[in-house]
Amino acid sequence: MLNIVLFGPPGAGKGTQSEKLIEKYQLNHISTGDLFRKHLSEGTELGKKAQKFMDDGFLVPDEVVIGMVEDKIKSETDAKGFIFDGFPRTVKQAEALDNVLKATDTPISGMIALEVPFEELKKRLLERGKISGRVDDQSEEKINNRIQVYLDETLPVSEYYKQQSKFNGINGVGSIDSIFEKISAVIENF
Repeated sequence: MLNIVLFGPPGAGKGTQSEKLIEKYQLNHISTGDLFRKHLSEGTELGKKAQKFMDDGFLVPDEVVIGMVEDKIKSETDAKGFIFDGFPRTVKQAEALDNVLKATDTPISGMIALEVPFEELKKRLLERGKISGRVDDQSEEKINNRIQVYLDETLPVSEYYKQQSKFNGINGVGSIDSIFEKISAVIENF
């Protein structure tokens, strides 16, 4: 089973690349952003709790995220593998994910980290905000906060996977197809 953590700051291209990876490798997609949006649109209690954190550019508490991801994994019994997009975002989440996957004897194959300079991220996010209407992509202040939260709270996850020799950094600047080719080359060595 192929289990990939697709990693990077907001605006690095995780969503774009995950679509291509899902198609090529027939992976099941687990995006916490998608899970949150589903709960938000359905007006669930979880959605209401998550909304406040997301609007302010902060991470949703680990226990909420871990529970949602575990439920999703358990519901996909015929999966060939998973691509984790935007998860794990903390070392605690990475450890919890390892424990969940250990129960199914299907560990993380590797982390692919899209590395993009911060000025490029800001430009991408502001442009995406104009097109998508996402409130969190329309304010430079919120974008700066999201990037700072990434640096402070999420970036340490890469060290967790480096210690397991599962970290693979990829330059996330260039054409979508050239970045995808680099990612595919790394996956072929898992």
